[in-house]
Amino acid sequence: MPLLSVNNLITEFDTDEGRVRAVDNVSFSAEAGKTLGIVGESGCGKSVTALSIMRLLPQPMGQIVGGSIILGDVDLTQLPISEMEKIRGGRMGMVFQEPMTALNPVHTIGRQLTEVILLHKEVSADEAIRQGVDILARVGIPSPDIRMNEYPHQLSGGMRQRVVIAMALACKPDVLIADEPTTALDVTIQAQILELIRELQSEMGMTVLLITHDLGVIAETCDDVVVMYAGKVAETGGVFDIFDNPTHPYTRGLLASIPRLETPPKSRLSVIEGMVPGLLDLPEGCRFQNRCPHVNEDCESRVPELEMVSDNHHAACLRWQELG
Repeated sequence: MPLLSVNNLITEFDTDEGRVRAVDNVSFSAEAGKTLGIVGESGCGKSVTALSIMRLLPQPMGQIVGGSIILGDVDLTQLPISEMEKIRGGRMGMVFQEPMTALNPVHTIGRQLTEVILLHKEVSADEAIRQGVDILARVGIPSPDIRMNEYPHQLSGGMRQRVVIAMALACKPDVLIADEPTTALDVTIQAQILELIRELQSEMGMTVLLITHDLGVIAETCDDVVVMYAGKVAETGGVFDIFDNPTHPYTRGLLASIPRLETPPKSRLSVIEGMVPGLLDLPEGCRFQNRCPHVNEDCESRVPELEMVSDNHHAACLRWQELG
């Protein structure tokens, strides 16, 4: 049984222009101790899916209107807020995109970190401080006892991201959701953060949901992959299935757009022509139809459902068998 299972999740937002369905019948599962990557362009629904799982949608605009989110044997969508607050930060932790906005600028690192520990563990204030220093040391922050008394602006971007990871891992969660954890960092710090997450995952045995637009990160760190487009799942499978046998035209386009060493100098990079359709103006059939080189009349009228390509490999394309 998977540790985390998302089934037919539908998330909608009320906007000035009308109701928008940002996540539309999304399903996937993550096994204990494994890493599941969720990849796609900006606006495809990756972060909204993560916020839905954590029940952190902005209120009252954002609502989960359908589906279930099963953690172990508990449906998170049915829990009252008081019960969800015990799971959030306890059994599930989240690393947000921008560490400067994830941390409160007017409170010390120590206060923010010990608040998490005291909220989910029955320990004294002194023990919470000791555990806070210990987790900061484990995520590679030098002089952690000194950092406990500093404010977020006194730390570098990489150090702030390590603090956010420490807060997410302070109570040894079963599931860690990392939403673009390296976006604002330079390349060398990115590699350090990803390696840190891998080491802590191996040590704690937790499940990781890694949300990113970087296929290189997906290839290096993930066991399974979910490719999203315009709020829906386009393709799912093991990481080798996705990279060795991409089936959906969108997945193929993403992989073809990666720069390679063997690319001739001064040659144009491959791109996916066109733009992602607006969520208020979605096409009737396949959502990728205006950008797909293989579109036909069926694609313009029929909504593709996920079909099995092979074991643990599914694609939502009407023509995947023809494309080979």
